[in-house]
Amino acid sequence: MLGALALPVLSATTASAAPASSCSSLPPLPYEVHAKAVTIRSKASVKSTALGVLYKSHKFSVAKKSGNWLYITDKSTGVKGWVSGTYVYRDVRMCLD
Repeated sequence: MLGALALPVLSATTASAAPASSCSSLPPLPYEVHAKAVTIRSKASVKSTALGVLYKSHKFSVAKKSGNWLYITDKSTGVKGWVSGTYVYRDVRMCLD
């Protein structure tokens, strides 16, 4: 026969500690560079002028989209331009409401 196993007791208040706001009311999550680097360009084209570079794990917000291109403002430098959506991703929020 096996001995008794003691399990921790969870308080009912633990589950109610979640924020009361709806997930859809939260601000959008930032995008992040997932390549070694991505070039900020003047137009949504690989042939356009390079304005700057964002490196891996750099986070930024997107103002608008055109096809697979994203128009961004790099808050650390103030540079505005287009980056290819191929090299960036957006964090995902899971909502359980």
